[in-house]
Amino acid sequence: MPEDRAEVAVRAFATFTPDLHALADWLETCGVETVAMESTGVYWIPIYEILQERGLEVYLVNARHLKNVPTKKTDVLDCQWIHNCIPMGC
Repeated sequence: MPEDRAEVAVRAFATFTPDLHALADWLETCGVETVAMESTGVYWIPIYEILQERGLEVYLVNARHLKNVPTKKTDVLDCQWIHNCIPMGC
């Protein structure tokens, strides 16, 4: 998330449906229109559907491509890597 849109640019949300809606609310409040996310198993489907229903443009990133990131893999580092390396608006 661009740092000028929120006081904290990276946040963690739980995975229950109300939490996914809270994530979508936060993204909308921050003016986010496009989201890139890792497609792991089937876990991406609920948040993908919620974000699409809210009108956000959602890109799925192949999880295999993230294995080549040259740092220790964590969710926070993954989201920052995706943010910095995925060309948005294409």
